[in-house]
Amino acid sequence: MESALSIALGIGLSAACGFRVFVPFFVASVASILGYLPLSEGFEWIGTVPAVILFGSATLLEIAAYYVPWIDNVLDSIATPAALVAGIVAAASVMTDLPPLLRWTVALIGGGGVAGAVQGAMAVVRMGSTVLTGGIGNAVVSTGEWVASAVTSLLAIFLPVAGIVLVVLMLIIGWRSSVKRKEEAAIQRSHQ
Repeated sequence: MESALSIALGIGLSAACGFRVFVPFFVASVASILGYLPLSEGFEWIGTVPAVILFGSATLLEIAAYYVPWIDNVLDSIATPAALVAGIVAAASVMTDLPPLLRWTVALIGGGGVAGAVQGAMAVVRMGSTVLTGGIGNAVVSTGEWVASAVTSLLAIFLPVAGIVLVVLMLIIGWRSSVKRKEEAAIQRSHQ
């Protein structure tokens, strides 16, 4: 059971990395310092005061930069590979009771995959917002992203099962909206 909760925690933090790269690390760092989050061997540095200061500063800069029109789209091109790496590291850092081979396999496939899927979906949402509103609506998207990252991180740490349910729901909603957009585009093409 501990292994399953550990995996759920890792996948939840990875999903949060898909919204914002540094928010989950900041939340995890604070939770570890306060004694709520054990970290895997080799990742204890995440639960140190210098790390919380670094992650807090990076979080503030990341959130602020996404409110600058057009820079947010540039950041998305950087954030996509960064989210994959962050998702892998976040997952591996909290899977405390798994053997290293299994931990890294789950982190690479599950953590990186979930972070990439969430980041990819958010890049599409941001692009749509930019096209529809000329970038003005991206502030609303940015707010939603960092709030979703914080909530997902907190759920993953304190209620890992609820966190994984949220991740699954997000993926289903993203998949359904993608299918719906494709169907609408096909209908529009057939009417032309």
